[in-house]
Amino acid sequence: MNLFYNPQGVGDVAFLQIEPTDGAFEYNKQNDVVEITKEGQVVGYNVFDASKKVNIEGNGHIKLTSEIINALQQAISDAGFNYQLDTDLSPKFVVGYVETKEKHPDADKLSVLNVNVGNDTLQIVCGAPNVEAGQKVVVAKVGAVMPSGMVIKDAELRGVASSGMICSMKELNLPNAPQEKGIMVLSDDYEIGQAFFD
Repeated sequence: MNLFYNPQGVGDVAFLQIEPTDGAFEYNKQNDVVEITKEGQVVGYNVFDASKKVNIEGNGHIKLTSEIINALQQAISDAGFNYQLDTDLSPKFVVGYVETKEKHPDADKLSVLNVNVGNDTLQIVCGAPNVEAGQKVVVAKVGAVMPSGMVIKDAELRGVASSGMICSMKELNLPNAPQEKGIMVLSDDYEIGQAFFD
């Protein structure tokens, strides 16, 4: 679940993305809230006059807190919708440990990795030339929003499932990022599963 807010550029509207998707949507407006659905499934809400309903600080992609979720839930319920927001507030950028690396069966430049992220082990397909087993890396988990605005989703790359992305400094928009391709390799000081960004 992601929240976007840009009062200067768009106006006092909170855009709540529940399910990253595209295509033809249906819209149902009640009072100051628009429910967005696709094929009968709720994928998002637009909350107008948002500043009167929820305290949002910042601009662009907004970090969700339990206070913001509760206020948005109240606005959705007050408008007459019975949808219950269910969100995972755990960090989306975490330190991972590459346990295994295997060659992709159908692509020379891709590797299939098993990456320990603390509470789970994810299979991630990666094209970085410098990725190796035994490294600590930054993992963008499913649901993470990259600085470019891209939302990380479960995917299939050349027929192999991939849940997350191993990040380069450039993709994380870090200062002094090298221009050559390659993931960011972390020192041993980092703990597996710890948040990389607050």
